[in-house]
Amino acid sequence: MYRVRHLASFVLLGALLTSAFAASNNKADKKPSEEKRLASEVDKILGDPEAARGFWGIYAVSMDTGKPLYALNQDKLFTPASNTKLFTTAAVFGLIGPDYRFKTTVETTGTLDKYGRLNSDLVLVGRGDPNLSGRTLPYNMHTERKTPPIQVLQTLADQLVQQGLKYIDGDVVADDSYFVFERYSEGWSQDDLAREWGAPVSALTINDNVIFVNIMPADRPGERAFLTVVPFPEYYKIDNRVMTTPQGTGPRTVSINREPGSNQLTFWGNIPQDDPGFGEALAIEDPADFTARLFRELLEERGVTIYGRARTHHTELASTQTFSVTSMASGGGDTTRPPNPAPLVLASYQSQPIAQDLRVINKVSQNLHAELMLRLLGKEKGTSGSIQGGLEVLRGFLIRAGIKPEQFVFLDGSGLSRENLVTPDAVVAILLYCHRQPWGQLYEDTLPIAGVDGSLAERFRTTPVMGLVHGKTGSLAHVYSLAGYATTQRGEHIAFSIMTNNDTMPAKKALDTIDQIVEKMVEDKK
Repeated sequence: MYRVRHLASFVLLGALLTSAFAASNNKADKKPSEEKRLASEVDKILGDPEAARGFWGIYAVSMDTGKPLYALNQDKLFTPASNTKLFTTAAVFGLIGPDYRFKTTVETTGTLDKYGRLNSDLVLVGRGDPNLSGRTLPYNMHTERKTPPIQVLQTLADQLVQQGLKYIDGDVVADDSYFVFERYSEGWSQDDLAREWGAPVSALTINDNVIFVNIMPADRPGERAFLTVVPFPEYYKIDNRVMTTPQGTGPRTVSINREPGSNQLTFWGNIPQDDPGFGEALAIEDPADFTARLFRELLEERGVTIYGRARTHHTELASTQTFSVTSMASGGGDTTRPPNPAPLVLASYQSQPIAQDLRVINKVSQNLHAELMLRLLGKEKGTSGSIQGGLEVLRGFLIRAGIKPEQFVFLDGSGLSRENLVTPDAVVAILLYCHRQPWGQLYEDTLPIAGVDGSLAERFRTTPVMGLVHGKTGSLAHVYSLAGYATTQRGEHIAFSIMTNNDTMPAKKALDTIDQIVEKMVEDKK
């Protein structure tokens, strides 16, 4: 009897071990089967003849286990477009910090006497604030501009009058020398430079360095269209050749041109009488020059008499030293001279914390602001407020974050350059690095939410993905990308990167293909 019981115990133990081993194997096999399911479905999507002509790079990693979920050309270099902003904003969070504030001042090295006479130049000093504009902050779901685009300049002018300023013997100077005078980065297309997304970079940025043009049909056919420019239309020479056509004569055909280096705006074409009208944002050629002239006019409107002219102060790329307002007045860095007295600050404006603008950059993919952040990195943490200074700081940050030098080539901070290169593996690596940082949640919150806001507001709205993805978009001609964080329907957290280059598909088809891949990553297939 004892032997039978003993044998039965061994049989039961063996059965339990076999069952446990089988359960363990089933559990172990569950993940590979899920990976195989995802691989099969993504491969099917990319098997579409139009999609197959492009060059695709995809990498998705489980943030819970660290294991790859899907990989395709993850170690190959791609043009990332605006996915570049993921790296720039990460470096600002990590090196500058979310609480940094910009300060814009109006200064002088002269004196203001009791009669309100300033015996020197009046200098408006910019230090890279991206939001000297009518933009509403904090950003909430969409861009709002409820205040005048030049309100900050108006406020500074009011402060000067309150200080008793009545006469200026010198010039009104717009000083953007805090950053090197490099308006454009290498690899930017000439076609972009007159448009909002290619606005020139300046440490003195007003209204995103653009003007708003609105075009409306005239009251009668055969007349020139109504055209308005905001702000400061006097700065431009406007040639309006847009003619109003009778109702029902088809879609409008309006073209706009501004030659590089010119302040002449030319408009031509036709606009039907029943057209509701439309608006365009056009880039300013030299933001500091625009600001100097505008600020001079604002002061004159407030009764200030100005005997000098409006002019700029830039730091040219060839300079070996960035001059301050005081060194500009003294003539430079002669160390044998006694130090110059600090300039007299007559008016000032301080920005909101920089985290608010990092949110704008990633939510709406704001190129100019990203470029200002690159230069800020160079100014605050590197050798100079230049493109190269910023890129050197960015490179060091990424290497310390564990990204190999051969995995990226960046020539700007926004992604507008077609010479930028990065691997999907590096994109996922920066996402994982940021997730582990104390500011990781702030960083993730800067990304658009699928189907909700920013550049993803109109994507995924009728899919199960809505609300489950925080991702950064990117697009240039024949280049599309999407990268970010996702929570699957199973509750798994993933970081992913999807890029396609040399793509000849229509833009909508390319974006739909990317979205289908994301849907397959997120959905639960039981």
